[in-house]
Amino acid sequence: MFDVLLHRRLRTSCRVDSVVREETPLNPLRMALPCVRLCPRHMGPALHVCGYATLSRASRPQEKSSDGPVFQYVGEHRQPTHKVFVWGFSFTGALGIPSFVVPDSGRKKPRKYQFTPYRLETAEQISSAACGYGFTLMASSTKDVTKLWGMGLNKDSQLGFQRTQHSRHKSYDYVLEPSPVALPLIQPQQTRVVQVSCGRAHSLVLTDQEGVFSMGNNAYGQCGRTIVEEEVYSGSHVIHRIEGFSSRVVQVACGQDHSLFLTDTGKVFSCGWGADGQTGLGHHSISSCPVEVGGDLGGVEVQQISTYGDCSLAVSRDGQLFGWGNSEYRQLTLATESMQMNSPRHLPLKGCGKVVQAACGGTQVAVLNERGEVFVWGYGILGKGPKLSESSSPELIPPTLFGRSEFSPSAAVVRIRCGLSHFAAVTDRGELFVWGKNIRGCLGIGKKDDQFFPWRPDFLK
Repeated sequence: MFDVLLHRRLRTSCRVDSVVREETPLNPLRMALPCVRLCPRHMGPALHVCGYATLSRASRPQEKSSDGPVFQYVGEHRQPTHKVFVWGFSFTGALGIPSFVVPDSGRKKPRKYQFTPYRLETAEQISSAACGYGFTLMASSTKDVTKLWGMGLNKDSQLGFQRTQHSRHKSYDYVLEPSPVALPLIQPQQTRVVQVSCGRAHSLVLTDQEGVFSMGNNAYGQCGRTIVEEEVYSGSHVIHRIEGFSSRVVQVACGQDHSLFLTDTGKVFSCGWGADGQTGLGHHSISSCPVEVGGDLGGVEVQQISTYGDCSLAVSRDGQLFGWGNSEYRQLTLATESMQMNSPRHLPLKGCGKVVQAACGGTQVAVLNERGEVFVWGYGILGKGPKLSESSSPELIPPTLFGRSEFSPSAAVVRIRCGLSHFAAVTDRGELFVWGKNIRGCLGIGKKDDQFFPWRPDFLK
């Protein structure tokens, strides 16, 4: 369920976990099995797969072996610089390693969790990746016809229609390794995928030439199309091209069951579940088509948007922060004492400097300023030790915890992300730091314990 941090120069990392939304808005702390509407036979101690897909031996990405490199990139002995690493909850196939779910002859039991980064060999250069609740999307910026791959849970067709070997009319519920997702592009060899984003059970795909596509569960209009009562999403062929934007979309962001879109003119649009005000449209209803967000964002040019749970954030081009949605965990108390806010409000940050990036999870918020410093607040493990578990105002995480010292005085964080209950940051030296709740091994630190300070996972080449 956690977004994937990508760093083209050194490494790529992925964390996956799952949560089920109940009929009422989900409390992110209430964790459940990694599935959406599983039938009873799936609820036992072991996952009984009723249908899963693996690629043929000739086309599947290969696991590491002692026989030497599988793919040759540049030169016989040159190490590839584009790498994908995965870790976390593997039981749905979201890590893309089939033997973790269906053990081969050398392993007797499935590997339910992967606690350290594990390299996923791919023949393609992955430029964007995202994790939903038990599933993963990866994309390459290539102009080849195949440019998008999915793996993991697919019971709502959040990975598109994955045709089974036995029937062209049925789709796999689980996809155990990266499998192509066919986009309905008009000019597939002239169009690139720019970004992917994943929610609880829906996905967004942003292209450079043909706009935004959505797939998966649309029960709340989060896919930006008309809600069809009693629509069956399992085995759906619907990949919808979303219309209605005033200009070109340059960023997409999936919440649990809502979607945000940022245009090149700095406007924010949203659709989907609005019970907590997370769509920012001034109401708590469902919206099935993208509508421009107003409130304090009126006349403001936005440069970045963020959402993952039921809280939403936007950073303006002049470095101001705006927020709306759920504030049950004090994420928005800088602007309101209410537990919900259905219209964007300016969040006055004191002592944080100019904000360049924001990230919000289920219970916590982080911002990054132009000096490469990280500030956190909300509820959970915030990164300043076990004594700080709640704050309504920004708390600076000491830059020394990210490698700044007298020997590296300019070390700075350049990117931040949040999962439902953990944080991640990448520095200008290509180093990944993680901290927070280590649910199902989502931190990749080699142990089950929670992490109270930023920690650097070990990556194997």
